[in-house]
Amino acid sequence: MVSAIQRIKNLHVARTPTAYIYLTTIFLMLTANRSLFQSIVKIYPLNSANLPFLLSLFWFFTALTAIFFLAVSHGRYTRWVLAALVLLAAQAAYFMDHYSVIIDTVMIDNIMHTDRHEALGLLSMSMVIQTLLLGILPAWLILKWTPVTAASLAAFKNSLRHMSLLLMSVVLVVAPFTAGYTSFIREHKIARLYANPTYPVYSLIKYATQTLSAAPSRSIKKLAQDAVLVEPPTSKKELIILVVGETARYDRFSINGYHKPTNPLLAQQNVLSFSNVTSCGTSTGVSVPCMFSNLGREKYNKDQALSQENILDVLTDNGVAVLWRDNNSDSKGVATRIEYEDFKSPTLNAVCDDECRDIGMLGGLDHYIARHQNKDMLIVLHQMGNHGPEYYRRYPKAFERFKPACQTGELRDCTKQEVDNAYDNAILYTDYFLSETINFLKKYDDDYATAMFYVSDHGESLGEHGLYLHAMPYAISPQEQTRVPAILWMGKNFEYKVENFLSYKNHAFSHDDLFCGLMTAFEINSGTCKKI
Repeated sequence: MVSAIQRIKNLHVARTPTAYIYLTTIFLMLTANRSLFQSIVKIYPLNSANLPFLLSLFWFFTALTAIFFLAVSHGRYTRWVLAALVLLAAQAAYFMDHYSVIIDTVMIDNIMHTDRHEALGLLSMSMVIQTLLLGILPAWLILKWTPVTAASLAAFKNSLRHMSLLLMSVVLVVAPFTAGYTSFIREHKIARLYANPTYPVYSLIKYATQTLSAAPSRSIKKLAQDAVLVEPPTSKKELIILVVGETARYDRFSINGYHKPTNPLLAQQNVLSFSNVTSCGTSTGVSVPCMFSNLGREKYNKDQALSQENILDVLTDNGVAVLWRDNNSDSKGVATRIEYEDFKSPTLNAVCDDECRDIGMLGGLDHYIARHQNKDMLIVLHQMGNHGPEYYRRYPKAFERFKPACQTGELRDCTKQEVDNAYDNAILYTDYFLSETINFLKKYDDDYATAMFYVSDHGESLGEHGLYLHAMPYAISPQEQTRVPAILWMGKNFEYKVENFLSYKNHAFSHDDLFCGLMTAFEINSGTCKKI
């Protein structure tokens, strides 16, 4: 292989930057676009009837990629641009090929907010090998071999000439298949989003533009300033625990009809599981700030949400003591103005083995309650839950009831049964955590109006339709990523009883309802919320 590359290097045609642009284009189309062409072949199966159109599509994406490379590569920076694009494409290809994810702005936001532990969880030998062979080594060869030439008018004209010829070739290969391209462009957007590295670069530029254009707010917009506490002075103070789940699917809870006994403990509690709840997004970075805002999914905008108060601020403004405990990455900007405690390390979390466990977030809550005994309280517990792809790390070994369980983050290396078992074991641990949370609240049932509400931030794909993990664009995401569990428990002194909500069990709810739901729970009236 090395000798073949050397022979190419010695060819006169390969001694110009333009030639290396073409070589890089061909290399990436062959090594970094498996997901693109697999998705296309699913739409148009490889047979004699479809072969001409498939060849046309191959050239269509190849030519457009080459045009993009020619447009961004100029002068002495050409080799650096090409090397950077190869590295980016290798990383994007790994995640697209292994998990069928799309590298859009939401996924980039997830990457930007991934902490060290999450990053290490994604690291694998196959990722290292692919990055080395298809990213670092080719990038090094590009830096070594691509001629360094100064930008000039002649070089610019040469690039324009090549771009024009490529564009003409695109017209020629599209013309015989105009009906096919019309259908492909209108009906199969998801396939085009796998184009690598053009779509990841587009997403990076869009993400950077959105980030830079977001002017920092000098002040936080106040919400619900007309709020009035209507709680009778003689009633007991509310003590509510809100558990924000992570990556949990509605259909993996046995109390929702799943065939495996994933909820043996919750089944013994007097809980109500809502059957038709959808998430605000398909990633934590969208769903968590969205569910605590009053914007709703349709109008949600991250910058707007972070520049105004959320429901936790409104409750604090109205005398509720609010505490956020986090065993996940962070609160995604939700808890910046309230008391926040990080339970991802043994500093606060007393229950840590391979990683710190969700159950540790219950430790020390007695002291917090004692310090705020004359106030209504909301305690938010943000779980690690079923955070993937290393589901086997999300629970202690004692909870590995469903076997064999996948023991790697390389989900495609495991059978469907192994992936399901590892994921279901993590649900089993969440069952234990939620049941223990209810048992904790029962200790205060005589003195407070107690309640627990659990809702996951989003769901997860576990190989259905060839997809893994989450963060698909919402408009095309499968229900496995958007239908989430929501579980309610209420103590004996709470104004409402679980039985009052039985008629709503199958009602269509979403994260949009959390803002006003909490206002109602704490008996705060405001024009911001219409009465249910």
